[in-house]
Amino acid sequence: MGNRNERGAPERPQAVLAFSQHDHAACRGAALAAAERVAAQRGARLTPVRRRALEILLEEHRALGAYELLERLAAEGYGHQPPVAYRALDFLVEHGLAHRIRRLNAFAACTCPDAEHAPAFLICRQCNAVAEVAAPRAREGLEVDAAALGFAPERVMIEALGLCPACDGGEADR
Repeated sequence: MGNRNERGAPERPQAVLAFSQHDHAACRGAALAAAERVAAQRGARLTPVRRRALEILLEEHRALGAYELLERLAAEGYGHQPPVAYRALDFLVEHGLAHRIRRLNAFAACTCPDAEHAPAFLICRQCNAVAEVAAPRAREGLEVDAAALGFAPERVMIEALGLCPACDGGEADR
């Protein structure tokens, strides 16, 4: 039947939220609360700089480069040396609170850190908007093909490049 929100309405997939108008403050708040739960469950410490790095990543549905994050952190008094950003990002990625988007050489906050999933990323080649989607069928297909070769995947991440509805003109034309 799918997940439902507190009002009983079906939840919208994160990809839909990333590419449409929505209550981003609620979206950001839910992701931050989930990240805090995950960190607490794992006994990981969400220090002020790690938390602020995650908050910055959650500001928009797009990926940020490490130096862009560092500039923001430095402007807020968290230090201006690259290890400040890289250590925070390493922690966030290690604990599943953020993902490295290799296509963009950037990082995006995980939209569902408290759920086991094989993330796939829809990346707009024009505006760099990033939507994270669960891709269980893609992962299952890959695992079947890999098993046929005797290979056991441990981490799977898919990146798809294309145009979001806004850049494709989809919302204005429909």
